Amino acid sequence: MPLKSSSAEKALQDFLNGKSEHTLALFHHFVKEYQRLGKITLHPAKTMIGIATTRKRIAYITQLGKNFIHVVFPFERPYEDNLCFKKIAQVPGDNKQFNHHLRILAKEDINDEVKKFMKLAYTLGS
Repeated sequence: MPLKSSSAEKALQDFLNGKSEHTLALFHHFVKEYQRLGKITLHPAKTMIGIATTRKRIAYITQLGKNFIHVVFPFERPYEDNLCFKKIAQVPGDNKQFNHHLRILAKEDINDEVKKFMKLAYTLGS
C-alpha cells in the first residue's frame, strides 16, 4: 500500500493493530479495489485513514469495527438514488460537501454500484 513516509506506515500499522482478520481482509480488499482504478496513497491520521489521488483525498475509512469497515465519500452533491449508502449528510457550514456513508460487512458489498461511486470519487479527485 502506498504511503507517504515510514512514519505514515507506522501510523497505519497502529491503526490496524488488534483488528480482526475479517476486518483486515475487508480493509485490504477495499484498498486493492481502489488501486485497480489508479494510483492512490493512504494518509493515516489519529481517527481515520484518508485515501487520496495525487490531487486530493477522495474517501475516508473512518472506522474499523469487529466485522466491518466504515467508509465516507465526500461529494459536492448528494447522490440519493442508491442502495449502498446508509446515510448521506451535508457537512454543517459547508454547502459543497455531502458525506456519503458506506458500511462494508463482506467483500461482496463492494459490488458494481459501490465501484461506480469509488470510480466517481477517483475521477472527481484526479
